[in-house]
Amino acid sequence: MTFIRSLSALALAAWMSVASAPFAIAETSEVRLAKQVGLGSLTLLVMEHEKLLEKHMQAEGIADPKAVWTTFGSGAVMNDGLISGNLDFAAGGAIPLAVLWSKTVGTPNEVRGVCGLNAMPMLLDTRNPEIKSIRDITPKSKIAVPAIKVSIQAVTLQMAAAKEWGDAEFAKLDPMTVSMNGVDSYVALTTGGGELDIRFGTAPYAQLELRKPGIHTILNSYDVLGGPHDINFIYTTKRFRDQNPKAYAAFVAAFKEATDIVNADKRRAAEIYLSLSPEKVSVDDLTAILRDPQFISSMTPMGVTKFVEFAYRTGTIKKKPETWKDLFFPEAQALPGG
Repeated sequence: MTFIRSLSALALAAWMSVASAPFAIAETSEVRLAKQVGLGSLTLLVMEHEKLLEKHMQAEGIADPKAVWTTFGSGAVMNDGLISGNLDFAAGGAIPLAVLWSKTVGTPNEVRGVCGLNAMPMLLDTRNPEIKSIRDITPKSKIAVPAIKVSIQAVTLQMAAAKEWGDAEFAKLDPMTVSMNGVDSYVALTTGGGELDIRFGTAPYAQLELRKPGIHTILNSYDVLGGPHDINFIYTTKRFRDQNPKAYAAFVAAFKEATDIVNADKRRAAEIYLSLSPEKVSVDDLTAILRDPQFISSMTPMGVTKFVEFAYRTGTIKKKPETWKDLFFPEAQALPGG
């Protein structure tokens, strides 16, 4: 009886020790990631194809890792998924990131950037020989952008208008914009059908359309921003980062490795991209685009300040960060961004 009582006492003591210990949440073994259509997501596609996140999660000691990739056509749906906890890493522009940060700062769900996601110029191309600059655009023109007013192309067009005519006229060209996806607008511009005569696009179609007779560039987004800028950024919530430090570290390491792969072998990167995102472009053409010095594969956040300051001046965001670093977690703050 004494022996049994001793065992009971030991069991009770052990139970009380476990019960009184702080509740620990196990790290997730499944990471849910968003990617978007287009060459801007190249690094993410390399991560997916090479299973780099799973590799680095295993290196962090996470058993049976799984990466779940979803392509989102709507940024609003993607951001809702992030805030609701149904998505772990999102990819979006500087202004959506700033909007989410301003709405969540100081809460467990505070959204911050992880890193940049490929810098490349957007080209405003036209088939109208009379249009040499945005000053020549009249109400007769139709300008294709992925989404009016909210897409990075639409916002950059507003920035160009503000630069040309002053902040009060930032929306001067908005009435001429129409929503159209990249492939459809490329076909419309290059075939000459319909009213569309201007297109604000990204690689690869922005470069390919310039090979067509009569099509020329009237604006390069790098000129508007005063230098290179990311199309999108990677962001997540403070809650996910705090609760899953190993998975977060694995993502950063995997993204760095994917970036290194893109920079080391542009042809291989082009082949990977086309295997997961089949587009009507050859490997040779895509490789040439990736080798253009204006295409920059880097984790460094670029162009953040210019986009955020414009959004604040025009009332899109009500709370402006003191510096671009306020929008990012410490890993990105150590990079020479701006």
